[in-house]
Amino acid sequence: MAWLTARARLALLQTVLVLAAGTALTGLTYLLMRCRTFATRLDLAGTDPSGTPPPPMPAPAEDLRAFADRVQAETLSALLTRAGLALVVVTGLAAVLAWLVAGRVLRPIRVISATARRLSAENLTKRVPVTTPADELSALAGTINGMLDRIQRGVAERDRVLDSQRLFTANAAHELRTPLTTARTAIDVTLDGDPDRAELLAMAGDVRDAVEHMQRILDGLLLLARSQAGLTAREPADLATIAAAALDAAAARAAAVGIAVHPRLRPAPVTGEPVLLERMIGNLVDNAIRHNEAGGHLTVDTGTAGGHAVLRIFNSGRQIPPEEAEWLLEPFVHGQGTRVRTDGLGLGLSIVRAVTLAHRGRIAVTARTGGGLDVTVDLPQSPVITDARSRATGSLQEMALP
Repeated sequence: MAWLTARARLALLQTVLVLAAGTALTGLTYLLMRCRTFATRLDLAGTDPSGTPPPPMPAPAEDLRAFADRVQAETLSALLTRAGLALVVVTGLAAVLAWLVAGRVLRPIRVISATARRLSAENLTKRVPVTTPADELSALAGTINGMLDRIQRGVAERDRVLDSQRLFTANAAHELRTPLTTARTAIDVTLDGDPDRAELLAMAGDVRDAVEHMQRILDGLLLLARSQAGLTAREPADLATIAAAALDAAAARAAAVGIAVHPRLRPAPVTGEPVLLERMIGNLVDNAIRHNEAGGHLTVDTGTAGGHAVLRIFNSGRQIPPEEAEWLLEPFVHGQGTRVRTDGLGLGLSIVRAVTLAHRGRIAVTARTGGGLDVTVDLPQSPVITDARSRATGSLQEMALP
């Protein structure tokens, strides 16, 4: 049976069922007919209901009983012959109909198989038609289509990640190659001849600047990788306290270019890795000052909303197209959707996004109408501090009761 197709097995099963039902019907009819003729024979014999044997029958009666026996045998024989022939014909017709019905029933499955064979990693747009009414086969088709949707989304996400990784690798290689090229050029130019002490000191300064630039790039890449790897420890922290420290550290730089800082720091408790949170807020403040304008402004707002700790930083600056704001979260992107040489590395907002995701939060970057950026970071609020506040509130309510 293993070598038979599903259609053949289904047709054979239906044929066997018809044959079994016909055989049972023929056997039952034969027994009923035999019992009927046996009762007729007893009536002809004149058996008394009390069981008393009848008197000897005359010769005509004996001939009548013999005739009845012969008629019974011929009737039963004809019944078996014709019933057997009818059973063979019905079984044959049942086999043909079963083959056609099995093909009809299995047609949606063949359509599903044909659609699956046409699918490939480059063509995931085909879908299995869902038949009506809603039955097991339509449910199977819907399940297959749902699986194909998930596969298509997974392939698209994989392609996006691969493209992002290729872009990141190319940009990182370019960023690292630039200071190496600068150092190599400084060394070649200086050593091309008989350099004096001043030229050697200038070359050493250029090489040192290039090395420091590469070190900052590598430190940023290591921090980005660490943030994407997840948190190694969780401690209670307050975004307001961290933001206040970041503003104090950047106060001199902001004052040097005339940037007005407006802190609105309300408690925003979270649970996370303080070092990463400090780097996240420090990068946001540094980015807001670096890409601001002389005499501009910077506002840092912290607080809670809906059980989440919220950090919002918005600043003045150059006009940024709204559709390109999200591009700034990509590594080595400074604006306009491409790499632009500035005094920054282009890793600041990428690290901010990685730290936010590591803390199971959300980040939104919006271009402001008058210029500059509006960055909002939403992190889950610290359950420890939240529970403590709830208990304190409950205690106060209990004390207020009469």
